[in-house]
Amino acid sequence: LHTTVRFLRKTGIEQRWLERHLSDPFVKASKQQHYRCRSAFKLLEIDDKLRLLRPGLSVLDCGAAPGAWSQVAVERVNALGTDPAVPIGFVLGVDLLRISPLEGAVFLSEADIADPSTLKTIQSVLPAGKVDVILSDMAPNATGIKEMDHQKLINLCLGLLNISKSILKPKGTMLCKFWDGSEARLLQNRLKEQFQDVRTIKPQASRKDSAESYYLARLYKGK
Repeated sequence: LHTTVRFLRKTGIEQRWLERHLSDPFVKASKQQHYRCRSAFKLLEIDDKLRLLRPGLSVLDCGAAPGAWSQVAVERVNALGTDPAVPIGFVLGVDLLRISPLEGAVFLSEADIADPSTLKTIQSVLPAGKVDVILSDMAPNATGIKEMDHQKLINLCLGLLNISKSILKPKGTMLCKFWDGSEARLLQNRLKEQFQDVRTIKPQASRKDSAESYYLARLYKGK
């Protein structure tokens, strides 16, 4: 009986998730516009408003799988050279998971951004050894314990901020996802130490019941 109840409860939750997923307008739009997942619309919305991606820029996409943000970046920085009238950009994606190839992007699959050897590879692959924009939609494997998951994600962002000292150009930009919680202000303050302009963004494509938001940090002070 207990097994049956647990099974029914689980399938009920899964069924509700599936119904919400299939009725999600951003899921439908991602299929219609051939983006790899709905998260593309978060970056599209942010970039439409704040113009962080421009032709000719180099971009590092952290937590890139399945590659939707890289798709947006390839389009916006003209990485394929589709528009001959503007400069050609460069997109590099990194993830612990495998990422299917994408024309116009270079991917480092099954690579840990926190591993020093990955940082060396990134520097060797980048055209100038540094990037104009760091994007992070990274997230840890969720435990279901809200505060623990929050702290894990904040630590990922802090680690990326530390790495930025080696690979982000002066006046560069960093966009990173975080989950709301007790350590969010710590991350915000660290970003303010390194960037001249830091703001919080909650795109419409982020589900209303989600704790996720993004910090957009611009005008990197590093050398």
